[in-house]
Amino acid sequence: MNKKPIAIITGATSGIGKATALHFAANGYRLVIAGRRENRLTALNDQIVKTMHSDVISLAFDVRNRDEVIEKLHSLPEDWQNPEVLVNNAGLALGLSPLQESNQADWDQMIDTNVKGLLYVSEAVIPWMIAGRKGHIINIGSIAGTEVYPGGNIYCATKHAVNAISKSMRIDLLKHGIKVTQIRPGLAETEFSFVRFKGDAERAKGVYKGYEAMRPDDIASVIFYVTTLPAHVNINDLELTPLAQANSYLVNKT
Repeated sequence: MNKKPIAIITGATSGIGKATALHFAANGYRLVIAGRRENRLTALNDQIVKTMHSDVISLAFDVRNRDEVIEKLHSLPEDWQNPEVLVNNAGLALGLSPLQESNQADWDQMIDTNVKGLLYVSEAVIPWMIAGRKGHIINIGSIAGTEVYPGGNIYCATKHAVNAISKSMRIDLLKHGIKVTQIRPGLAETEFSFVRFKGDAERAKGVYKGYEAMRPDDIASVIFYVTTLPAHVNINDLELTPLAQANSYLVNKT
C-alpha cells in the first residue's frame, strides 16, 4: 500500500493553487488536483508526473456545482479517500465598482465560488478526515477577510465569510483532532487581477507596478510550512503581505 500522504488542492490550474501543488509534490505527497480548466489540469498533471514522479489524480469540476463536487471527489479510489491535507484555494474577485454600480451576476459568482464552493468541497472531504481522525484543512482567505477597501464590497464579504467559516470549522472539528488553518494573503502577482478586470491585461498589470508583490511560490511555501509543525501545534490564522503593503488598500509604490 502506498504510504505517501495525500493532499487535495482546489483551484490548481494557476497561481497559488498550481504553486501549492508543485510544492507538495516536491515534498513527497500524492496529489488530487482540481479545477475548471481541464487542459491546464492535464498539463500540470503531466509536469508533476514527469519531473517529480509523484502520483496525481486530476478532477475537472466547478466548485459551484455541489452535485459535481460530490460526484467527482467520491469517484476517487478508496485508498485515496484518506487525505492528510485539503487546501481550499478556489476563489476569485470580479469587478471593483461601488456596490450600487456592480453586477449581480458577479455577486453570485463570487459568493458561489468563494463561500459555497469551499463548503461543498469541505462537506465531501471532512467525513474522510473524521473517519481517519487526522487531517489538516487549509482555507485560503485574504487580507480582505478582516478589512474592507473601496470597491471591494462583495469580494470582501465573501472573504469575511471564509474567516468566520474557518473559525467555526476549528471549533466543530476540535474533538476529531483535525487541524484548521486560514491563510490570508495580501497582494500577490497572479491571474487574480486579470480575472477581476475581466481580461483587461493592462489594468491588471498596473496593480503590481511600483513595488515587489508576492509571488505564488511565496504563498505556497507558507501553506506547506503550516503542515510541517508538530501534531500538537496548529497555526489558526496567518496573514502575509509584501513588504510594501500595510493593509488591504495602502501600498508604498515608487
